[in-house]
Amino acid sequence: MTITDWNQAYQENFTPWDKGLPAPPLVEWLECHSLSGRVLVPGCGVGHDVAFLVSRGVDAYGLDIAPTAVARAKERYPQLAERFVCADLFEFRGQYDAIVEHTCLCALPPEWRINYRDAVASLLKAGGLLVGVFFINPEMDTGESGPPFGISMDELTALFTPRFRVVESQVPATAYPGREGRERLCVLQLSAA
Repeated sequence: MTITDWNQAYQENFTPWDKGLPAPPLVEWLECHSLSGRVLVPGCGVGHDVAFLVSRGVDAYGLDIAPTAVARAKERYPQLAERFVCADLFEFRGQYDAIVEHTCLCALPPEWRINYRDAVASLLKAGGLLVGVFFINPEMDTGESGPPFGISMDELTALFTPRFRVVESQVPATAYPGREGRERLCVLQLSAA
């Protein structure tokens, strides 16, 4: 199934990306690192990563284009309801110290990647961090082209190096079952203008 209407996918409960818990690579990374300031989670879905970040003392907010996803995030995490916003990443405005991403870039058609990079850069304060868990090798059914749309390390580097510098890049030791070795955790810092 090729998903083009994210709200419809949530309404039909076709959300194979929602595993019911925060992204294991993010949990692993935060065991050794910390984030401070305001943090945005684009494509937050039903809010697991946002809730995890807040539980770690992070001032995190979630953004999703699907109203049903945002409504479910608010229902699942009512104490955090004001932290979830329904909006289009490409039109959203704000200033954040960090952006945490998992499954947002891979959900977008490859021809939108430069727009994604520029949108993320516009939302970050000078020197801000993008902490991303990127699909480098998503499993596809025969004839399926995505989403998710995988991205090679060379493509990832080429996409971000004009605006960001790589602080850290690794294949996470932990992952959702079936994603082991197929994701890349990168910490990228927005370069000075």
